[in-house]
Amino acid sequence: MSETRYSKDHEYIRVEGDVGVVGISDYAQSQLGDVVFVELPATGKALSKGAEAAVVESVKAASEVYAPVSGEVTAVNSALEKAPGTINEDPQGEGWFMKIKLSNPSELGDLMSEADYKTYLASL
Repeated sequence: MSETRYSKDHEYIRVEGDVGVVGISDYAQSQLGDVVFVELPATGKALSKGAEAAVVESVKAASEVYAPVSGEVTAVNSALEKAPGTINEDPQGEGWFMKIKLSNPSELGDLMSEADYKTYLASL
């Protein structure tokens, strides 16, 4: 069973065992507009919670994607390099950015549940 958690920077992490699938929320992609480029981290890269993990560029702006937790990048969605618009079409499905092997699962407690994230969005 997987659980999805959210950061205040609009990244999500869908946790399956000790690996999390990371991307940006539907809200984030809608704020960016049409995504035209994505820069993904290297597989094997160690990330610290809150550190820059990727870059996404749209017709409106460029934005950093931060690691919601600490861990090692075990996979990246290289299909996004050829089809970055997938992030707009299916941000929390086929538009995922990377998979991270969690080094400190307790950091998930600092992130919002889906219900808490919806409440947070309503306050923006």
